[in-house]
Amino acid sequence: MKDMFQFADALGPAKIVHHHVPDVRLRAVVVIDNIACGPAIGGVRMAVDVSVEECVRLARAMTLKNAAAGLPHGGGKSVLVADPRMSPADKERVIRAFACAIRDLVEYIPGPDMGTDEPCMALVRDEIGRAVGLPPVLGGIPLDAIGATGFGLVVAIEAALPHCGLALQGARVAVQGFGAVGRHAARFLTEKGALLVAAADSSACLYDASGLDVADLCRHKLAGGSLADYAVSERRVPDAIVDVPCDIWIPAARPDVLNGSNATRLQAKLVAQGANIPATAEAEALLHAREILVLPDFIANAGGVICAAIEYHGGTEAEVFATIANKIGRNTREVLENAARTRRLPRSAAVAMAEGRVRQAAAYRRWR
Repeated sequence: MKDMFQFADALGPAKIVHHHVPDVRLRAVVVIDNIACGPAIGGVRMAVDVSVEECVRLARAMTLKNAAAGLPHGGGKSVLVADPRMSPADKERVIRAFACAIRDLVEYIPGPDMGTDEPCMALVRDEIGRAVGLPPVLGGIPLDAIGATGFGLVVAIEAALPHCGLALQGARVAVQGFGAVGRHAARFLTEKGALLVAAADSSACLYDASGLDVADLCRHKLAGGSLADYAVSERRVPDAIVDVPCDIWIPAARPDVLNGSNATRLQAKLVAQGANIPATAEAEALLHAREILVLPDFIANAGGVICAAIEYHGGTEAEVFATIANKIGRNTREVLENAARTRRLPRSAAVAMAEGRVRQAAAYRRWR
């Protein structure tokens, strides 16, 4: 019994479901964390090294994210233990098998995440009739293509600038994880006058003090290239992104990339968390002690799920950007003002705000 409830607290998780279909090599975990605010929305992550613990933590982040954004949805997540670079035919079989496996988990609405995309969600919807982050031809608002999460991240950064003595014009930016979130954040920031001085993916870290060509770098990545084969004056190992002197540092890749062993190396004034759970609690405490402002993930990177919820309820792309700007800007200001007033970490203020909203929603439910 201890193992079954080792992740449980007052908010959840409500369900942890394991799926195994040997014929198509499907190994998956679905965590439905909390549905007090409504059916859970959460992405489908595919990687070879995902775990139950990671899924539980990501699902809780979705509960807090959706509640903080004022969405009528709870939090959930699923992880598929597989290589996202498998052949298209094998990937389709795995995704369809996963969709069939979650058919009866009607309180969970899947969406795209690391290793999956809009076409994957089209396959899920074809099997079970529910998914978000669909291709436009199916009535979806493709959150990765329009850069919804990256746009929201920039809204949060702009709201935080007065709290760390920064101006966006000329600000030096480093992005760890130059994928769907990272490249759009870089694009939106440089359009506003910032300078991308470093970018990293799993293959390399690129550095140029005079600024990288963001548009060309995005074209290279979209064409399937890696940073290791991009022509630039200085190339370093991927982890060197932590050592780059900059003003704004954006983790937009895997969990726990900032931890107790490397947080003291970071040379930035503001960390805007584009990925989910990209820093350990120890790392955030170390950064706070060094007066580096950290924007919590579920506040700053909520643009994607806001887009997904608007799609699910029949909204438009124009509504997406207006809603992201309003909700993320307001929440970031509220969290940072509260943190400054109470002299606590921004994450503590953010968790208190989000958990309060979950409990308010739970009070209206018969079973809670």
